[in-house]
Amino acid sequence: MLRKVEQRDSTKVMLLNRLQKMQCCSLVLFFLSAIYADISHASEKKSANIYTYKSTSGVTSFSDIEPLDVDYSRYRMDCYACEVDSLIDWRKAKLYLQPYRYDINQASLTYGIDPAFVRAVIHAESHFNPKAISKTGAQGLMQLMPATAVELGVKNSLSAKQNIKGGVKHLARLLRKYNGDNELASAAYNAGEGAVKRHGGIPPYKETQVYVERVGILYQRYGRFSHLNK
Repeated sequence: MLRKVEQRDSTKVMLLNRLQKMQCCSLVLFFLSAIYADISHASEKKSANIYTYKSTSGVTSFSDIEPLDVDYSRYRMDCYACEVDSLIDWRKAKLYLQPYRYDINQASLTYGIDPAFVRAVIHAESHFNPKAISKTGAQGLMQLMPATAVELGVKNSLSAKQNIKGGVKHLARLLRKYNGDNELASAAYNAGEGAVKRHGGIPPYKETQVYVERVGILYQRYGRFSHLNK
C-alpha cells in the first residue's frame, strides 16, 4: 500500500513539474510577444533587445533594458546587419576572430567553404550571440529557421556547435548553387532562394541589399586575418 502511495505521489510530482514547465514556456512566449509588439509599434526599424535574468529570489525575469550587476542572456529581435539606417561603420566595427574558432574551422573544412565568409555571416546574422532569436523565429549564431534546422539535421539551434555545422552546410550548398558567388549566396541566405530566382539576382529589398553589402565588407576584413584563425 505504501509503495502504491509513493508511486502516486511520484506521478503527481512528475505531472506538476511538466505543468510548471509548460506554464513557464507559455509565459515566456507571451512575454516575448508582448514586448515585441510594443517595440514594433514604437518603431519597426529600430533594433530590439530582450534581456532575461534571474532575480535574487530565483524568479526568471525579462526586460528591454540591460540589467545591472546580474548575469543575463540577450535575445536580439532582428538581423544584426539588416537595419537599413544602421550607424555602425562596418569597415571599422570590432571583429570577432577567436569565438567558436574550432567549430567554424572544422565545419568550413568539412563543407569546403572559407571560414572568413562563415565568420562574416555569423557576425551579420547574430553578432556572435549564440542565443539570438529573431522576430521570425530564426535561432542561434547563424539564425536558422526551425524548418531549415530540421532539414539540416540540427536538433538544437541554440547549441553553437550544431548551429554552426548546420549553417555552414546550408551556406556551402548556396555557394555551390550560385557557382561560388558570395553575393548571391548572401542574398539567398537572407531573403530566400525563391526571392533570388524571382528577381534574377539580389532582390530589390533594401534590407537584403545592405545585408549583402555588409557581409561583403565583413568577409573582406575577416579574410585579412585568415592566417591567425587556423
